[in-house]
Amino acid sequence: MRMLLVVALCLSGLAAAADTIRIASFNAALSRKGPGLLLRDIEQGKDAQINAVVAILQTVRPDILLINELDHDYENLALTAFLRRLNQDTEGRSALDYPYFYAPPQNTGVPSGRNLDGDGRLGGPADNYGFGYFRGQYAMALVSRFPLDTDAARDFSDVLWKQVPDAKMPKAADGTTFPSYEALHAMRLSSKSHWDVPVMLPDGRRLHLLASHPTPPVFDGPEDMNGKRNRAEILFWDSYIREALLPANADFILLGDLNADPADGEGSHDAINTLLTANYLQDPEPRSNGGALAARTQGGGQRASPDRPCHRHRRLARCTGAGQPAGGLRATLCLAKGFGRWRVLANAQGGRV
Repeated sequence: MRMLLVVALCLSGLAAAADTIRIASFNAALSRKGPGLLLRDIEQGKDAQINAVVAILQTVRPDILLINELDHDYENLALTAFLRRLNQDTEGRSALDYPYFYAPPQNTGVPSGRNLDGDGRLGGPADNYGFGYFRGQYAMALVSRFPLDTDAARDFSDVLWKQVPDAKMPKAADGTTFPSYEALHAMRLSSKSHWDVPVMLPDGRRLHLLASHPTPPVFDGPEDMNGKRNRAEILFWDSYIREALLPANADFILLGDLNADPADGEGSHDAINTLLTANYLQDPEPRSNGGALAARTQGGGQRASPDRPCHRHRRLARCTGAGQPAGGLRATLCLAKGFGRWRVLANAQGGRV
């Protein structure tokens, strides 16, 4: 299981607890090896991992939550079963009700009809628009205590990689297009999806939830297919915020497991730092005692702030590309608009279960 990141936001000038909105991004790793298996495990109620996720969420109690890596099905049966579990009192913890959700079909496991990984064969999980052994594997879902304006939501799952400004495209060692011109120019940007979903807050204001889960920048070859795709998936948000949200003076928060650390690991440091250093976003710099513990026990990583071990995040195996963990990586983010009515009151990060 991966990272739970929570930020508490309020409208500037308001200090009452009732004015605070708690927003979280959680890579819960609720994925299984075949379609329908997650639904089975949820309904049986005996799965230790699912029970642990329920316990964490009923303890932290976000108002708005992005769940990364929750298998999707067309009727959202697994998601609604999981929400029913959350809405039951559990071992002294109060029920947690999310009456609103957004979880349309995504790119994971969707056949492209092309050889996207360059292995000369069709039909493998890496030949799908988003990696997955079946449709909806490793998908994501947005849930909320407050109404989501799903009619106004924007789903960018069909945007092509090549359409992103300053996108770097993979090339073979000899400089030719990888895996092929046809395949590359049909490649979708999102390994899962990119969403802009407005939520209606209790005071009537609209907050745009910008959700995504870019591909990990590893598990590829010298062409750096996944690394370059991860970079493009992150940079998409910079273009979208500048072109669509800032001119409209819209309130927004960007959240998700972006699979990129600002200094460590194999992700595109320039892409993620484009967001972290942008004047239109607040960097909450989440910290925890668990981060300091990871610094003592895991080793490696954290070149950006070796003197601030509390900022360490999850350990990602094989992130160095040489079979060795890279140490604590800051990969899960919740970044609120950097000016105007919103300010970060508190933030926290959780670890594995």
